[in-house]
Amino acid sequence: GLLSVIQKLKGSPEQELRIVLLGLDNAGKTTLLKRLASEEVSTITPTQGFNIKSVHSHGLKLNVWDIGGQRSIRPYWKKYLGSTDLLIYVIDSADQKRFEETGQELAELTEDESLTGVPLLVFANKQDLVTAAPAAEIAEGLSLHTYRDREWQIQACSALSGEGVQVEMGACGLCRAGTGPKGLRSHLSSLQDGMNWISSQIMNRKK
Repeated sequence: GLLSVIQKLKGSPEQELRIVLLGLDNAGKTTLLKRLASEEVSTITPTQGFNIKSVHSHGLKLNVWDIGGQRSIRPYWKKYLGSTDLLIYVIDSADQKRFEETGQELAELTEDESLTGVPLLVFANKQDLVTAAPAAEIAEGLSLHTYRDREWQIQACSALSGEGVQVEMGACGLCRAGTGPKGLRSHLSSLQDGMNWISSQIMNRKK
């Protein structure tokens, strides 16, 4: 199980892994990355190009590439996908007018040969806003239940407040591959749990 995988990782030499963080502009990618790196999030500027941060978790060095989501930058996303161990996709849960747009971008990404079989972790961000759609609804809208060629998870969070990112939450939305929105679970309660899942999925791929 997951616990045994984590225990093995703690006793193994550090490995470097590549994670690509994508999503439309203003989805909250940079804020989420700063939360992950335990940095101040009071001042955030739109990413022009890309940011890279290294995060250490359970004996793994996670090199996270945060790439801008402006329409003019998206055609260049595919240049960053080579050797990717995990794709993190961030969605602005309150920007429902762009759900179709972000869904199309995600669908095109998962069809890229560079991401064949690469695990997908979707963050339904900005859950602190009253207009935010729940993670289960977003999962259904993105047709995540049809993704049979990879493991995937979706987690509700607010990168700005930290809920679902660094603090425990008792009711985060979570799907596993094949369960669909009706199979939502609530045990993934923090981004640290998300990183545990990342570690297990990556190590499974490398076996």
